[in-house]
Amino acid sequence: MIGNKPALVILAAGMGSRYGGLKQMDVFTPEGDTIIDFSIYDALQAGFGKFVFIIRKSFEKDFRALFDKKLKGKAEVVYVFQELDSVPEHYINPDRTKPWGTGHALLMAENAISENFAVINADDFYGAEAFKVMATFLNEKSKDSYHFSMMGYALKNTLSDNGYVSRGECAVDKKGYLKTVTERTHIERIKGELVCKAGNEAFVPIDENTTVSMNFWGFTPKYFEFGESLFITFLEENKNQLKAEFYIPTLVSEILKSDKASVQVLKSDAQWFGVTYQEDKAMVQSAIVALKENGAYPKQLW
Repeated sequence: MIGNKPALVILAAGMGSRYGGLKQMDVFTPEGDTIIDFSIYDALQAGFGKFVFIIRKSFEKDFRALFDKKLKGKAEVVYVFQELDSVPEHYINPDRTKPWGTGHALLMAENAISENFAVINADDFYGAEAFKVMATFLNEKSKDSYHFSMMGYALKNTLSDNGYVSRGECAVDKKGYLKTVTERTHIERIKGELVCKAGNEAFVPIDENTTVSMNFWGFTPKYFEFGESLFITFLEENKNQLKAEFYIPTLVSEILKSDKASVQVLKSDAQWFGVTYQEDKAMVQSAIVALKENGAYPKQLW
């Protein structure tokens, strides 16, 4: 193993507008577990030694109440804040209510990270095997490496029956490396056909076997060399757009264009599931309860 244990960055500053509340703090088991609890449990078992929560100050107290006690003595815990005014002053728009996106959120964590790290969404269940695969990758990399990674999933296994989803559409070469990643903010089945919105807002077909990103990335600290200038460019181009977001796939696309870094697409047999809509909750609850009953997790995680 090279260097310290890897860190896990948890993107938890979202507002859950389609879900109708803070998904990241919702309970999914009779024992009171959140989806984040399972990600932390799996990451600890895989050898992660630090957890960086990217949240908003408005729910810091609630987050600390949930996770500080559980992680005390087990790992280092850091809280980082993504706020609407976490941008240069002349880009602050008083009419904006939406966070600046996952790419911006991760930039907020730069000073909190000195080790190799993975990034996940707070409201996605990735499975124990996925964390093991990612930890192995990160432990084998020097902190000076520009060799990054992404956990790949088949689009058909990541859809919701209750509405559209956002996914990173990936083109992967024959050696298993990412060629391009395109953020698709609207993918759904319409009249039996799987489609996504293209740049002109028109719907175009998308193959259900397309490899997609579920925002489970593996980076070294070298990732941050690319972020700041790209975000400033984004702000300049979108300063009057109240809903424009700077996504991690947007930044990764630019990294790939530079030819300075590579992104290996990792695969795992772990089952992914998540909640985009309140109607998704019952399915996720039953799946998690089944995993506990089958012995994949102890009845009491903590």
